[in-house]
Amino acid sequence: MMKALFQKIPGAILMVIILVSCAQKGEPGVRKVHFEEIEPLFSTKGDTVYVINFWATWCKPCVAELPHFTELENLFRSRPVRVVLVSLDFPDRHESDLLPFIRDHKFRTEVIHLIDTDANRWIDKVNPSWSGAIPATLVQRNGESEFHEGSLSYEKLQSIVEQKLAES
Repeated sequence: MMKALFQKIPGAILMVIILVSCAQKGEPGVRKVHFEEIEPLFSTKGDTVYVINFWATWCKPCVAELPHFTELENLFRSRPVRVVLVSLDFPDRHESDLLPFIRDHKFRTEVIHLIDTDANRWIDKVNPSWSGAIPATLVQRNGESEFHEGSLSYEKLQSIVEQKLAES
């Protein structure tokens, strides 16, 4: 009976139900996804600026720059800017490393756990120049993107977003 119920609920509504349920339990709502599920993020059209950062809890430079994304999200809260943090933590570390990290750092920024371990299959779809090193950040708007491999200062990140917002 439950299976039949879930088959009738559209995916987006089901995801909201799951995230609200996790939030009510005090658990961070971090979805585990395969690349195909987030691939549409890399070809968005429209006025929203997407800031997509690839990181992992075991990557010191990644962790050091994470506050920049939270600060950026706060700065542009009233503007069409969406920040997405894509964790590349190992799939079997979701419960033991990623969720406690998110909880301990009180993240409010959207976090997605990419559990697709065959990076050679999807790295070029993010950006053909990406070697696979992290941190890596893609900033895009209306099909135009700017890719940065390595850490970014807050000032540089803010400048990139402001430039994207100014483009018509």
